[in-house]
Amino acid sequence: QVQLVESGGGLVQAGGSLRLSCAASGSILSISAMGWYRQAPGKQRELVASMTKGGSTNYADSVKGRFTISRDNAKNTVYLQMNSLKPEDTAVYYCNARVLTGTLAYLDLWGQGTLVTVSS
Repeated sequence: QVQLVESGGGLVQAGGSLRLSCAASGSILSISAMGWYRQAPGKQRELVASMTKGGSTNYADSVKGRFTISRDNAKNTVYLQMNSLKPEDTAVYYCNARVLTGTLAYLDLWGQGTLVTVSS
């Protein structure tokens, strides 16, 4: 079974930092794009940051200069370093990855979500 497992959420004060991790496991041949989305209460899920296998990145305007996405292709893992956190960053953060499995199927996978709460 191919899956994404996230870790690293929690409660932090405004101005603090957190690092999220997301590891893909199972029968995986390759992973193209990996990214992070978030969904705040009462709002739609939105892209936070994404990275291609080649290293190209894309960030939401609201997190540019504060968040950094990175990935370890050898470990099939993507990270999100979040600095200078603001209360408006409070949300459930979801990892996403487009995976080519060992059975030659492309899957668009989502993690279970990890809650980030930023207190003022």
